[in-house]
Amino acid sequence: MDFLTLFLIYVCFVLTALALLCICPGRKESFLARSVNGASQVLSFVIPVQLQRVTWQVLHRLFHTRSWLFVVLHVALQAAVYGEYTWEVFVYCWELQFHLLLLLLPYLLLAGNMGCFILCSRADPGIITKSNHASLFKIYAYDGVLFQKGIMCPTCHMEKPARSKHCSFCGTCVHRFDHHCVWVNNCIGAFNAKYFFLYLLTLTAMAVTIAIITAAFLTQVVLLSDVMHGSYIDDQGQEHAVEILFLVQHLFLTFPRIVFMLGFVSLLTLVLGAYCCFSLYLAVTNQTSNEWYKSRRYGCSHQPTLQPHDRRVVYKNIYSKGIWVNLKEIFKPPTVLERKK
Repeated sequence: MDFLTLFLIYVCFVLTALALLCICPGRKESFLARSVNGASQVLSFVIPVQLQRVTWQVLHRLFHTRSWLFVVLHVALQAAVYGEYTWEVFVYCWELQFHLLLLLLPYLLLAGNMGCFILCSRADPGIITKSNHASLFKIYAYDGVLFQKGIMCPTCHMEKPARSKHCSFCGTCVHRFDHHCVWVNNCIGAFNAKYFFLYLLTLTAMAVTIAIITAAFLTQVVLLSDVMHGSYIDDQGQEHAVEILFLVQHLFLTFPRIVFMLGFVSLLTLVLGAYCCFSLYLAVTNQTSNEWYKSRRYGCSHQPTLQPHDRRVVYKNIYSKGIWVNLKEIFKPPTVLERKK
């Protein structure tokens, strides 16, 4: 049972890393797609063609179509972490007289995170239809570089409003498209960006809180046992003072699941923290992931202009209106009436 628990967490971690590589599907070719394509060319000499086809079908199903698989993995991952936290870390910390409010904080964050998750996955991200196309068309101006007037969506057969993009996962155009998130099985657009931002914040806070409590518990165990002032005898019969490596091995042998969970949650904290900072940067500069990626191809200027053919096209973010207004736009998307003011 212990091995199966560790194996489940490991599998979820690997799939988490793969999905994070596809966090911005607005790009033409993601890093994962390029990596898989390069690896397939090398392995094509030894892997049967039929197996290659099945592999590509599975990858296409996972990363290019809507699927509830990652939602199930999301729930399973949280269940594994919180199960270990509840049955071991919480009990041990309670015996060591940790403050109850601190021990209950991860559950409060979990409740908030699940609420944001449900809202983000079920909310309309801003799907453009024939009935709302005219109103959404007037909200944002075209910058002339990333978004140009007169571009038709070949699938939806409608002119694309500025800051919109067709999502190949959902088969629809989305207003102020950011990216398609496989973990919530929904696009992130103008109308659910606030839920995704809060979901990401609470998810990061959950990982940080559990990591801190678990690390505090292990530190308390080390201090109470006074193991740092002891010594050990190696395989050659020589006595050595306790070192960090020995201490980590000792803790892993004593609390294998807790140490493994701490390592996983700590790594997850770094990944989520980095992405959370990136999302905050996009919010305060009024950019989407799709726009940020596309803008990397251009230089910067104070005005968006099309240069002569012998010079580069210059891009300027015309949608940024200051940090406070930009943040407000995440939680209260502008309407046609607000834009006319």
